[in-house]
Amino acid sequence: MDIPVMHTSKFAGGPSPAAISAVGLRKSYGDKLVLDGIDLRIPSGSVFALLGPNGAGKTTAVNILTTLVTADGGQAQVGGHDLTADAQGVRGVIGVTGQFSAVDGLITGEENMLLMADLHRLPKAEGRRIAAGLLERFDLVDAAGKPAASYSGGMRRRLDIAMTLVGGPRIIFLDEPTTGLDPRSRHGMWSVIRELVDDGVTVFLTTQYLDEADELADRIAVLDGGRIVAEGTAADLKRLVPGGHVRLRFTGPECYRAAAAALGDVVADDEALTLQIPSDGSQRALREVLDRLDEAGVEADELTVHTPDLDDVFFALTGATVPVRNDRSKETVR
Repeated sequence: MDIPVMHTSKFAGGPSPAAISAVGLRKSYGDKLVLDGIDLRIPSGSVFALLGPNGAGKTTAVNILTTLVTADGGQAQVGGHDLTADAQGVRGVIGVTGQFSAVDGLITGEENMLLMADLHRLPKAEGRRIAAGLLERFDLVDAAGKPAASYSGGMRRRLDIAMTLVGGPRIIFLDEPTTGLDPRSRHGMWSVIRELVDDGVTVFLTTQYLDEADELADRIAVLDGGRIVAEGTAADLKRLVPGGHVRLRFTGPECYRAAAAALGDVVADDEALTLQIPSDGSQRALREVLDRLDEAGVEADELTVHTPDLDDVFFALTGATVPVRNDRSKETVR
């Protein structure tokens, strides 16, 4: 499928200050090109989601921007600090929570927090105050005196992020933070992320859950083959993929035939008495369909709107195989 691509903008210019900006980042491991010149501009106080299939380079991008790995080419700034010239300055303004928890299961939640405060060289009293506040904020007070190994997956993730916040970072990298969590715990993590952004924190999120990016991210980029193949809001990306339609179902053949004649360009199913009309899912397009039915004196028994979701975008842009899944993008109006 040929799909128009929305390219990222350079980090120069723009109305909001950039928390993270990059131009032309490149990275290879041997003869394998992992990042092939990616550009980013992420405004402060926003959530940016980086999507891509396994091996696309998401974790490598995070590792470069968090100074764990050196890029082979390009330039970047994080929190106003140049990635190459002031790596220590970058480390001072960021927090990182990876796919694998940094929590020590052999000690208590409170001890994990105080250990992190010591690593940040905070005075004892200040460290205890910050730890206590974060344990309360993340609903971990009752479990604070218990070994972290006894925590549920969701509790460990919350503790992991709380530990990340001990140093007061304004930019947080969350590399697949909800992997392996049950749906309730995932939604709890979403609430935590929203609260962070409400406080002005910038979140760089990688995730394998497309609904997570749709729910949280102000902007989303799709990485494939080391390149960003599309970027924009969730709505922007969904408009890249054709296939939106309105489906009408009728219980009587007379209304079905009258509607087909009134609407013209439809895909008809005579056996199911359904009509499918191409549509972008907008209110204007839906009203046009309903107006044409009204003019013909016809009323559908069921109307269903389908708009492409991020699953459709992801699989179209990356060429991945589409798995069987529930279509969450449909809304039925009776």
